[in-house]
Amino acid sequence: MCEQGIGQYIYTYACHDNERRLCEMELNALFGQRPGSVGYVETQRRIDPGRSPFISYRMDVLFTGESLESIAAQAAGLQLNDRTFKVIYLKQGDVRGYEEQRDIERQVGSRIHGKAEMRRPEVTYGLMSINGHWSLGICHEAEPVWLHHKHKPRNYSTGLSTLVARALVNIAVPDPHAMKVIDPCCGMGNAMIEALSMEIDIVGRDINPLAVRGARVNLRHFGYDDSRVSLGDLNEVDELYDAAIVDMPYNLCSVLPSEERRQMLSSIERFSRRAVIVSTEQLEEELNRSGLAIHDYGTVSKSSFIRHIWLCEPRRRV
Repeated sequence: MCEQGIGQYIYTYACHDNERRLCEMELNALFGQRPGSVGYVETQRRIDPGRSPFISYRMDVLFTGESLESIAAQAAGLQLNDRTFKVIYLKQGDVRGYEEQRDIERQVGSRIHGKAEMRRPEVTYGLMSINGHWSLGICHEAEPVWLHHKHKPRNYSTGLSTLVARALVNIAVPDPHAMKVIDPCCGMGNAMIEALSMEIDIVGRDINPLAVRGARVNLRHFGYDDSRVSLGDLNEVDELYDAAIVDMPYNLCSVLPSEERRQMLSSIERFSRRAVIVSTEQLEEELNRSGLAIHDYGTVSKSSFIRHIWLCEPRRRV
């Protein structure tokens, strides 16, 4: 069976309107290209589809063709021996109806030498038509690990959701290899848990003892080392990190004093090579004054509650 492919991958994704900019920021960080509105990304970069809370499938492209018949003819060369399979039509950017999609699946599936199994196949093939150009490949469904992290022993009502936390980690750390990461306002550890589930080397701290205790409980709950969380002030971080994820402190009744905010931003510029900064307030002017260059910006909202998100790097290291 030809599984080497052609070094091309197609990722399908979906998001709600209030998450669209967050989704675009994440996919741009992961793949180096801003996605359009068609629901898929074509790239030569291979990642686990479960990394992103927005990705549904990764298709490892085996064949391409200018017609469905060309794809079906190439599929006839697939040899599965005793393994079971199914073919699914990935309809992103396509207006074909349900019956036509099923008919296309049958046309290709009938040419494959193997045993069709619709419920629990050993191999799933994906089929897509993009601007009249067809692709067939091995399809990998994303495992939504992050959904299991919703159920924590300790939580803030206004803390980062697991979906937002996971996307922020991916924006900050698109390539986890040998990266040293900090969450210096970790709260209950939501971003830390997402990072650790992706095998990212991250530590956390918080100035609030209650938050530190809660984060340690949450990390232990999911089997992670609770010593990664320490009590401490962001402004006292004295190591240099490859990336930082910073959800700026706030409460619903008052805002962070401007001098405190300025000092925190200056500290982030000092101890991180790359930072994702989240705030309920607009900080663009203050970020620029602190020496941080803004590379991307977006928002994510829940009802009337809006979080602003900036991807930054210190100008002196750009």
